[in-house]
Amino acid sequence: MPGDTDERNTDIDYEDQVREAFPEIESIADADLREKTVEVWTLALDRGGWRDVHDVPHTWNIPEPNTVAHLRGVFRAAIACADVQEEFYGIDVDRDVVRVLALTHDVGKCLEYTVHVDDDLLVDPDPRYAGDDVPHQLSGYALAAEVGLPPEVTRGIPHGRYAIPGKTIEAALIESANSVSTNAMTMQAMGLTIEEWTEKHH
Repeated sequence: MPGDTDERNTDIDYEDQVREAFPEIESIADADLREKTVEVWTLALDRGGWRDVHDVPHTWNIPEPNTVAHLRGVFRAAIACADVQEEFYGIDVDRDVVRVLALTHDVGKCLEYTVHVDDDLLVDPDPRYAGDDVPHQLSGYALAAEVGLPPEVTRGIPHGRYAIPGKTIEAALIESANSVSTNAMTMQAMGLTIEEWTEKHH
């Protein structure tokens, strides 16, 4: 399997962590997509050297709510929007692609955010991958491609300024749900809209 040679933190059961953190994985109908969703998270957590998936922050300066909470919120928002697209406009939406994208579009944070957390949250970051020199939107794309997720998923992972032109309806749903969730989380954590947060920190 892709990434098998990179498994270094064998005393940590990342697969169980991921399945417990994201019960939504079980709703992915396609068995291969379901297992690759677990695999990409396992690979990312191992290379980032994380002790626990819940320690991956949502942004470099907002540890709580964390990335797990953010992705679960994106999942629910994106599926609800898919329902509206189909019911009101008759647009077919690949629900499995939406489910996988919702749960994987920020997997690259496992690599980017290692430099923004306390060392005791990490056990053995792989210096070949971990660090904030590659944005998570791009490292997430690479991780997903490495484990064999299909193009309809991988091409939807780059988002924000890194979004690939000609995005699918599934990628557009994730982008919208991600924006809504991020805005809510910055308001909750800092009392700022995402626009205000971006202006202040970028």
